Amino acid sequence: MTTLINRRVLTAIGAACLALAAAACGSSAPAASTPPPATTAAPAATAASAVVLKTAHTSLGMVLTDGAGFTVYWFAADSATTSACSGACAAAWPPLIGIPQAAFGVKLGGKLGEIMRSSGQMQATYDGHPLYLFAGDTSPGEVNGNGVNGFGALWWAIKIGASTTASTTHSGNTGNSGSTGTSGSSGGGSGGGSW
Repeated sequence: MTTLINRRVLTAIGAACLALAAAACGSSAPAASTPPPATTAAPAATAASAVVLKTAHTSLGMVLTDGAGFTVYWFAADSATTSACSGACAAAWPPLIGIPQAAFGVKLGGKLGEIMRSSGQMQATYDGHPLYLFAGDTSPGEVNGNGVNGFGALWWAIKIGASTTASTTHSGNTGNSGSTGTSGSSGGGSGGGSW
């Protein structure tokens, strides 16, 4: 009796295997399958969204803004390849996450790029400066973060097409100490203002 049951079980298993093999090899009907396993790719590295940048007139003159018109800033403690702002700093100065692109019809004189943050996210850059917003700006066009000394260094709005202003007077250890080579006027009117 045990032999008869074993044969029936083996026959049923064999028939099921043949049916699965036939379905996989040449059946034009879609086979029922389980969804592919979830991947664990680095966050934002595989599908980074675009960050739209444009310009706006403010009390500082023409500045770089995000797509909603909020002023964009750079941090003097950053390098061209590394953000020095995380944790509480990033809460006060949210990094612009994504691949930067100029808004339709906007011509930016500076070079757009990105760096990878320690979290694996891509942060937008302009002329080698990682970009941030300021939590203290509650409306488009505000420039409340310009010249703020916070988290160990100065923060500056990115001025477009202006000559260097008061921002060139920062002190030696908190100002632009040459980490990105853009201290003073950025030349060509592309960054102007605070570099």
